[in-house]
Amino acid sequence: MTLNKHSKQILATASLLLALAISFGAFGAHGLKNILSEHYLTIYHTGVEYQFYNTLGLFALGIIANFISNTKRIKLSFYFILIGTIIFSVSLYMLAILDMPVLGAITPIGGTAQIIGWLILFYTLIKE
Repeated sequence: MTLNKHSKQILATASLLLALAISFGAFGAHGLKNILSEHYLTIYHTGVEYQFYNTLGLFALGIIANFISNTKRIKLSFYFILIGTIIFSVSLYMLAILDMPVLGAITPIGGTAQIIGWLILFYTLIKE
């Protein structure tokens, strides 16, 4: 099967995000377990978990992108999910490591962007 340009871009990005999620997860489990409190480890783990979930979803989006003709909505969905995942997860990583609760106020922005991205995909699939 030959992949189109958009599908390749999404799959390549998802591959990188998954490698980073595994790295961050290992760092949290081994490098931070004796440094952070249980509370902050849980917060850090939530960031890793959501990065995993959304990255696996991006793999699905990458495959779907190969079969959907409306690349504008697919790209929009991709960017919302990607940016939302970065904002959500990185804000939790920084919150846990830097002990800066104010960063928790940024996290819902990322979550909202993720939701919007998935809803755009939903709409795209219904309309296609």
